[in-house]
Amino acid sequence: MTVLPDDGLSLAAEFSAATHAQWRRLVAGVLSRSGKDIPDTEAEDALSTALEDGLRARPLYTSDDDAPDPGLPGFAPFVRSGRAEGNTAGGWDVRQRHVTADPEAVLTDLENGVTSLWLVVGPDAVPVAELDRTLQDVYLDLAPIVLEAGAETAAAATELLDILTRRGIAPEVVRGNLGADPLGTEARTGAAYDGDGFPATVALARLCAEAYPGLRALTVDALPYHGAGGSAAQELGASLATGVAYLRALTDGGLTVEQALGQLEFRYAATADQFLTTAKFRAARRLWARIAEACGAPAAGAQLQHAVTSPVMMTGRDPWVNMLRTTIATLAAGVGGAESVTVHPFDHALGLPDAFARRIARNTSTILIEESHLSRVIDPAGGSWYVESLTDELARAAWEFFQEIEQAGGQAAALRSDLLRERIAATWAERSENLAKRREPVTGVSEFPHLAEKPVVREPGPAAPEGGLPRVRRDEAFEALRARSDAHLAATGARPRVYLAALGPAAAHTARLTFAANLFQAGGIEPVTEGSFEDSGAAEACLCSSDALYEEQAESTAAALREAGAGHVSLAGRGTYAGVDSHVFAGCDAVAVLSATLDRMGVS
Repeated sequence: MTVLPDDGLSLAAEFSAATHAQWRRLVAGVLSRSGKDIPDTEAEDALSTALEDGLRARPLYTSDDDAPDPGLPGFAPFVRSGRAEGNTAGGWDVRQRHVTADPEAVLTDLENGVTSLWLVVGPDAVPVAELDRTLQDVYLDLAPIVLEAGAETAAAATELLDILTRRGIAPEVVRGNLGADPLGTEARTGAAYDGDGFPATVALARLCAEAYPGLRALTVDALPYHGAGGSAAQELGASLATGVAYLRALTDGGLTVEQALGQLEFRYAATADQFLTTAKFRAARRLWARIAEACGAPAAGAQLQHAVTSPVMMTGRDPWVNMLRTTIATLAAGVGGAESVTVHPFDHALGLPDAFARRIARNTSTILIEESHLSRVIDPAGGSWYVESLTDELARAAWEFFQEIEQAGGQAAALRSDLLRERIAATWAERSENLAKRREPVTGVSEFPHLAEKPVVREPGPAAPEGGLPRVRRDEAFEALRARSDAHLAATGARPRVYLAALGPAAAHTARLTFAANLFQAGGIEPVTEGSFEDSGAAEACLCSSDALYEEQAESTAAALREAGAGHVSLAGRGTYAGVDSHVFAGCDAVAVLSATLDRMGVS
């Protein structure tokens, strides 16, 4: 026990230690003053935040919140890191994605902070025949190459290995991943390309295990499940089931368990939900270590992780905000211990990135590594009662989903029986409701939209594969509304408008006026707050004020607006008043309200 020196500072020594029960009692007292009569025992739940997968974030965590021992970095169960040194030896691998055969862009990335390349190969991306030209100026003994080639994996892998041989690169220095992922390809396209048992994939893995010690053959890509709207637990559970399917195929094909484990790299999405992302990477390592232990190779259970900033969170409107989202996601992945991180450029949702977008993407990692010194500490979140609890709870939820997939016959059977599609669709439907009601806000889209922003235009990227799981984005419902408004603007020269009728002094109406303006703009409807209704060019009106003034003026004002030509009168708030047709309020279904408003205005 350490004895602190007597320095004359007693700090809180004269106070008795506070208890959790005392804190709950104080919270209940504060809530009661706001009109909520809540027992002490329920006060904490009242301040908790619902997360996905049935998880909840509580307002207070203490040392009483037990979680399994995370162990030490580099040792099973690898929660704290898959390597003893973590990312302290120079930071994580900055891996950038390329979908076109552009040698200049590739070289620019490598000369300015990128440390490995992720090439999407195919007829609509980087053709197999163009791999050599795309990598013509790349030092392949220094820069690892990761392929994503789908049905062309065997051809792309053969070509890459031929390039390495022609350039005289020694096999023992080759790093990267050939990207074989038959189940991930099936999830994207709906078609299996490698057959049961994955013979071509097994052959690649055997070649890498025997001749290329630093090259892996398989990627377990969880992005298709995240991209379809899956939760963190569903993403993890599907990745575990995929990894187990590959382990079975590889060991049946003659590889040892240790060799098979060494052929897999896992790819996960990193979102702007910082703590959930950090917990996800930590939980993934714990779960994979459990599988490796069950296979009899606990020491080989360190999961190699590749983090990719979430395409689901990227927006087409106000895309500059995506820079902030990807920064938080990258930070969370780095704190979570991912070995490689890919930052999608801020214009990812719009098409091919320009040079500026690519520079900002790679510099996001550079700033976090070099200026924030984030990689100087192994597992910075370790020991946080919240993070440790969240890691444990998420791991349990993911393991439950993994077991459900295994009971259904494994990952291939779950894909072909639509079990995954249906479960993920249910999750996305629930999340879509939260998005529509703005319980999950999307800055620049459902909150604080900017109708006058100049659109960012990019050259279209390769078409996404069809036939597999759907691809969703958080902004899609509001994007559809804004597209209707844009079309109306192009056809008529003006956006649809709503007149906001402010009643009483600014202190009475400002809050609801601001709320209503924000809401209508999310649907591409321009709010008018100055002048009279007759001069506004609006077809509808919305009353904005306090409940007290509504009692005095709502009905008479609604009648006056009707007489002035308003075809529909809404009210910001609640309460029944003659002449008021509908209400807008916090928690209302904004998408339904805005869609109905555009319908009434004749905006197709």
